[in-house]
Amino acid sequence: MKLAISNIAWAPQDARSVYAMMQARGFNGLEIAPGLAFAGQEDAFVPSPEAEAAFRADLAEFGLSAVSMQSLLFGVVGAKLFGSADELAALERGLERAIALAGRLGIGNLVFGSPGNRVIPEGMPMADARAHAADLFRRLGDKAQAAGTVLALEPNPAAYGTNFMTHVASAADFTLMVDHPAITLNYDMGALYMNDEQDQAGALYRRAAGKVSHVHISEPQLAPAPADAASLQTIAADLIGQGYDKWFSIEMRAPAADGLAIIDQCLAATADALFSAGSAAHAQ
Repeated sequence: MKLAISNIAWAPQDARSVYAMMQARGFNGLEIAPGLAFAGQEDAFVPSPEAEAAFRADLAEFGLSAVSMQSLLFGVVGAKLFGSADELAALERGLERAIALAGRLGIGNLVFGSPGNRVIPEGMPMADARAHAADLFRRLGDKAQAAGTVLALEPNPAAYGTNFMTHVASAADFTLMVDHPAITLNYDMGALYMNDEQDQAGALYRRAAGKVSHVHISEPQLAPAPADAASLQTIAADLIGQGYDKWFSIEMRAPAADGLAIIDQCLAATADALFSAGSAAHAQ
């Protein structure tokens, strides 16, 4: 079982404490937001050789690998998918620098969320928006493929401030439309719950037709996850039964209090649910 967690769940100074918990709970994958992984660097996407070396050494000490990246537009100003030519160029450059960092670190998956940067303006037909976005992601797909990674498109519910790829279903359909080997789908459980798609979890995975490269174990508003271990086990067993064999990654914001204790509880609950899911799926 490939178990990971995103570093948005803790402060940079707590990283090594969490790494030790991950190791104890059977987690060997780390998803990073570069701004946290390389906090204090002038540009988190171009960290110094010393910072990169220290990051790699910490992971090696705890038997971890960096497997995914999120917060891809951290520090980028004036970037819009459906904006002016300059705003589109800013977004494309920002994603290119994230792809370059993933290539240097050997990270095989990047999650594109950034809901505020992908709002379709009033009056733009959805068909035009999809065609415009597909052109960009095919170009970025070429860059990702050359770097040895993929760019996973994440559904972000409307409550997060966007109107494009708000459901797992619409994100899956757009990913299939782009039809590029390095443009994939981030299957986000928080989006399932917020859009009442959880009862269609297995069907939506089939709908993506093998394009799912990463699964986020998340809750609405990135509350501690999983909130319902039984629901996670059911959905995960369905996905594993259909052949999903990539990373399951906890995505949650840092808790307001008792952060390390809550993270450890989430790691334990996730490990138990997913190992049970795997056993159930393989017994079928």
